[in-house]
Amino acid sequence: MKPAPFDYARPSTLSEAIALLARHGDEAKVIAGGQSLMPMLAFRVAAPRLLVDIARIPGLDRIAISDSGVSLGALVRWRDIERHPQLAAAHPLLVAAVREIAHYQIRNRGTVGGSLAHADPAAEMPGVVVACDADILVIGSRGRRTIAARDFFLGPLSTALEIDELVVEVRLPPWKPERRHAFEEFARRRGDFALAGVALHYDLDADDRAFDPHIGAIGVADRPLRLHEAEALIAGRVIDEGAIRDAAAAASASVDPADDIHAPGHYRRALLGVLLERALARAAGLKTLESAA
Repeated sequence: MKPAPFDYARPSTLSEAIALLARHGDEAKVIAGGQSLMPMLAFRVAAPRLLVDIARIPGLDRIAISDSGVSLGALVRWRDIERHPQLAAAHPLLVAAVREIAHYQIRNRGTVGGSLAHADPAAEMPGVVVACDADILVIGSRGRRTIAARDFFLGPLSTALEIDELVVEVRLPPWKPERRHAFEEFARRRGDFALAGVALHYDLDADDRAFDPHIGAIGVADRPLRLHEAEALIAGRVIDEGAIRDAAAAASASVDPADDIHAPGHYRRALLGVLLERALARAAGLKTLESAA
């Protein structure tokens, strides 16, 4: 199919882009990398009257690493994260997740801001920002505001963005050098959206017990989730086979995925538990548990 007719604007500043969005309201759509939007246009799932291309707005492709954490501009591409010489140490969970995104060609064009604003429940970046308690900076005609990642995603392809607002930056908290982490997902084919996925990290105390665990899940609800029940079951424990199995069972019991054309809900629920077993075993440096092999 072909897209419905639309007009095209390529503003050179944020203020121009915001003015266009405010003027055209829900008839306008922002495009950056276009890796999600273009297929939607082709199938007429989306039919905006105006495309606002923000790809040439300066300053939105910046990656900054400091004592305050990692800051990613909205136009940072997945390839920029993969190739950055310091990000593998500054935020290895982010890099691990990005390596699972689609195919090389899509990682060459897809952007951080586009993924967050698109809000696909199975996308990797939303899962990472929720798992890591990130902040998302947006700007609109009423100024700038910061939205906690846990409050940003409202449902499938739905966010807390106002109609005239743009994502400009995401800020990930500082990463401790000895932190344990893992990212696991499963898709029917390499590069497909995940049927389920897990992003996690935790720290270790002097007795090698986990503290401050963060576990995020994708593909099992209408938005990325924090698995608080599973987190509670590993907090204060050595990550061994018993702790892993307890957390995996809690994770599976805490979600209720809907059936769809890709997989029944009960399959995604069981898969989430398996992926969490794998992720916790990987983070702890253990051999994968038998049930997760």
